[in-house]
Formats: sequence, structure tokens, C-alpha cells
Amino acid sequence: MAAAPAPPQEAEPSASALIDAKIRDLADWRGATLAHLRKLMHEAVPEVVEEVKWMGVPVWSHAGILCTGETYKQAVKMTFAKGASLPDPKGLFNSSLEGNTRRAIDVREGEVVNEAALKALFRAAADFNSLQVEGKKAARAASAKRTLAARKA
Repeated sequence: MAAAPAPPQEAEPSASALIDAKIRDLADWRGATLAHLRKLMHEAVPEVVEEVKWMGVPVWSHAGILCTGETYKQAVKMTFAKGASLPDPKGLFNSSLEGNTRRAIDVREGEVVNEAALKALFRAAADFNSLQVEGKKAARAASAKRTLAARKA
């Protein structure tokens, strides 16, 4: 007797759809703020990839994680994975300043974000990640070249 076919599985919602739902579910200033920051990210880095990690945290990536968009009672926090390595001439980073790697921007209710500076920071994060990927590729190519030369010797 043949086994019954498996019931059709529903497709998992996309990360973008999950982020849309999170923004809708917040239904307050935090949702509006997160939506605005997300819009600025897409304007600054059109090829950005949206992901959801760590129990529903929005993550924006381009050749690695650029930043996360966490929501708290008092702030929407944009944590930049490699923020300590990024130029911040307008002093947007105002949180997680003590570490050697991450930096964050806490946006509180009613605060106005310097959009041009934030977009520049988003682009700088994407450029930094891309340069790191290219550097790793170049290092692998150089290592392979040395290995080949050693084999021929």
C-alpha cells in the first residue's frame, strides 16, 4: 500500500514580510521609527539583504551583517556589527561605545535622525564589508599561488 502524499507545506514568510509584521505589531512610535530607518537603509544600500535572526530581530546584510534593528521600550537601537571600524564624523553612535567592534545608535521617541549622516554610515558599513570580502579573496588567491609555487619547486 502506497503512503499517502505529504500535505503541502506552507512557504515560510520572507524576512521582509516578518519585518513588515514586526513594524505593524509595534503599532507605536517604535514601529514608525523602525520603518523609517529601514527605508533609509534601502535608499543608502539598495542591494541590502533583509534577514531575521535571534528570535525576530531584523538584520540588514551586505557581504556580512551591516546592522540590526532592535526595539526596546525606550529606544529603537541600530547596532552596527563593525561600527568601531566605521567613520562617524557626525557623531551618530551614542550607545555600545565601550567595545572594540560594535557601535549602536539609540533613537528615542521624538528624536530626529540626521538622515544624510545615517545613509553615509550605512554605505560605509557596506563598503567596509565588501572590502573585507575582497581582502579575504586576495589573501586566498595569494596563498594558493604560494602553494602552487612550492609544489613546483
